[in-house]
Amino acid sequence: MSWLAMVGLGGPLAAAEPPNVIMLLVDDMGYADLSCMGSKDIHTPNIDRIAAEGVKMTDFYANAPVCSPTRVAFLTGRWQQRTGIEWAIGLTSEEEKRVNGELIEVSERFTMGLMPDPTSIALQLKSHGYATACYGKWHMGFKPEHNPLKHGFDEYFGIIGGQCDYYRYHYIDGMKQLYEGMEMTTAEGYITDLINQRTVGFINEHAAGGPFFIYVPYNAVHHPYQVPDDPSQYYTAENKNDGTRTGYAKMLERIDQGVGDMLAALEKSGELDNTLLIFTNDNGGERFSDNRPLFNHKTTLWEGGIRVPCLLRWPEGLPQGKVSSQVGITMDLTATILAAAGVPLPQDPPYDGIDLLPMLRGEKPEVERTLAWRVDRTRRRMKAIRCGDWKYVQDDMVEMLFNLRADIGEHRDLYYEQLDKVKELKAKLADWEAEVDRVPPPIRIH
Repeated sequence: MSWLAMVGLGGPLAAAEPPNVIMLLVDDMGYADLSCMGSKDIHTPNIDRIAAEGVKMTDFYANAPVCSPTRVAFLTGRWQQRTGIEWAIGLTSEEEKRVNGELIEVSERFTMGLMPDPTSIALQLKSHGYATACYGKWHMGFKPEHNPLKHGFDEYFGIIGGQCDYYRYHYIDGMKQLYEGMEMTTAEGYITDLINQRTVGFINEHAAGGPFFIYVPYNAVHHPYQVPDDPSQYYTAENKNDGTRTGYAKMLERIDQGVGDMLAALEKSGELDNTLLIFTNDNGGERFSDNRPLFNHKTTLWEGGIRVPCLLRWPEGLPQGKVSSQVGITMDLTATILAAAGVPLPQDPPYDGIDLLPMLRGEKPEVERTLAWRVDRTRRRMKAIRCGDWKYVQDDMVEMLFNLRADIGEHRDLYYEQLDKVKELKAKLADWEAEVDRVPPPIRIH
């Protein structure tokens, strides 16, 4: 009996054994920055191959418009609000830089982070025989108890924070960021290349030894906009936002080169067709990105801040060359991966994300989703909810309503034409807030 048949997912696409899983998460990429999403000046043939030989989702969302909460949602499979991490982890005010009025050291400032939970994705897969690794940008806590090894990863290599000098791996104020497991380390080379090399090495080492899960959260194409093969560039406060669209393209194309190396390693090992390969983004694009036809960018709850590409390739478990308008969100990938691996989904408490496989396979019709977002930790406060094709946006004191199927760019406000729909969505948004805030999150600041 096939693996998918054993877990109730049999059929013409049934696989012989649990799939390997590689989750590729890029940082701050624009919605239209891949060739398969319409880019004319950035060439991504290897990433495009994931779409051409798998499923491209057009209505997929990040859990948040910034880094940390989206990553938290993927690791936990739940709304990030349940953890208390709703914004990017780091310094956000002078108050957080001081204890009892005294300025504290850089190494002591970053105290917020995600504590391990037995239902998180890496721990779940590890408990079912998967070898696990994380290579790249963590950004879910700086303290030892937040380290990826505590969350079920057998190996970790990458930057522990939100961004770094691509050649020297330090933060803007000089704080060192590069870790090997629990320990700070050093290396030589462009950080994107190092992440790619580690991922390929893990594939080569584990391809014949049972299923594996590799989480690859790149820090590219986040600033600083340092291009490959030019270590003369330095990351400073003065130049952190300097760059060009051409340089940005080179950064993304270096990711694509690494994806090509991964595909080649999987093919050589005979594991390519039974590997679930997922490529997505943690939030909308920022500088030098192309979010068209979406409006606005990272940090906002307009479509340009939260709608992102999502590509899935798994020939033994998904159709090939399919474009899906099924609405999805980052935390759905957690449930989807576990379902593909035949791992029962946690029930106490349950995941907030859903398994997308039945809809992507065409075994079930697309399901209507209600997804909500909240930004209330910055000077600009926003809330938004999508229900079916309708989206309600509250931007500070301004309220608007859009039909995204007819108006993806959020150009035509239908608020006063659809007051009943506004009332309905505001009530759903209030219910969502009450639910995610019902149980106070665990204390994350020590």
